[in-house]
Amino acid sequence: DLQLTLPTTAGTLDRLERAGNILQVVQGSTSTLVSNTTQTYVDTGLSATIVPTSATSKILVNVYQTLQYYRSASANGVGIQILRGSTVISHPCTNNQGGLTDYIATNSTVLNRYMTYALTILDSPGTANSVTYKAQGRPYLNPDSGLASFQPGGTAHNGTSYIQLIEVAA
Repeated sequence: DLQLTLPTTAGTLDRLERAGNILQVVQGSTSTLVSNTTQTYVDTGLSATIVPTSATSKILVNVYQTLQYYRSASANGVGIQILRGSTVISHPCTNNQGGLTDYIATNSTVLNRYMTYALTILDSPGTANSVTYKAQGRPYLNPDSGLASFQPGGTAHNGTSYIQLIEVAA
């Protein structure tokens, strides 16, 4: 038997593990410049680790990735993918297909753009063990004329990127 004393003022009594409740929030950030001229995805330096309280919890992943893209030839772009551990959970479109998770420019002029990539994913890691989420990026198509820089600095842009991991009870 449990004895419970209720407060005398108005309010609500809730269980933390009720579906939809936020159990914890973890945030990671980085301002370290990372550049890539290859067609291989590289870590952008943006990551955060969370230890879910339950294997049934969901993780709401919010990504705010700053980047600069430079190219001197046509049909180049930049792509970002999000990983849970070594598993890709957000695939960008490939090469010149375009889409919401990458930036593609198809004309033949020189291009130098500062951009922000933002994404929200509700993930089900299925574990109560430590889980790391991270961003990776690369330029598309001709690597000799494309450069993707993550967390670019200078006066033209605030080069800080953020990732938030929000554990939600299921």
